Amino acid sequence: MSIAKLSGAARSAGRCETMVATRDRAHQSWRRAERIKRLSDRLISFGPFGLGLDGMLAWIPGANVVYSVAAGGLLIYEGIKAAASVATLARMGLYLLADSATSEIPIVGWAVDTVFPGHLLAAKALQRDIEARYGPADAVAERPGAQPGDDARPVSGTATVR
Repeated sequence: MSIAKLSGAARSAGRCETMVATRDRAHQSWRRAERIKRLSDRLISFGPFGLGLDGMLAWIPGANVVYSVAAGGLLIYEGIKAAASVATLARMGLYLLADSATSEIPIVGWAVDTVFPGHLLAAKALQRDIEARYGPADAVAERPGAQPGDDARPVSGTATVR
């Protein structure tokens, strides 16, 4: 099927016209979003709360914004590569904007940034979008140079996104 035929379907579904993702590429984005989510907001978990690099770096002026914007940019990039809907990309952008904007306010903003899981919310939005279109992602470890169908082993302890 040509991209011209698919672009009409993508346009009617509210997706970027120039990007048509494959199932494997979308699931690769799902796994990358999972890694960013854990690194940013769930390195340490206690009940429904967690702390990650975003929260720890919130107290270091400059580093907080650099990390937050870089991790957010990677999530948006993965959303575009997975051909996420415009609504999903907009929701992700709002979560990430709120997360990064709070970093600009000394003390109170840093405290809010520590507890607000903006990257986690953005990653979950992307993962839900991918699962709705392509089904659940395989819990396969991503290895450099791995190709679809390679002998990959499942990752143990992978959480399910609801």
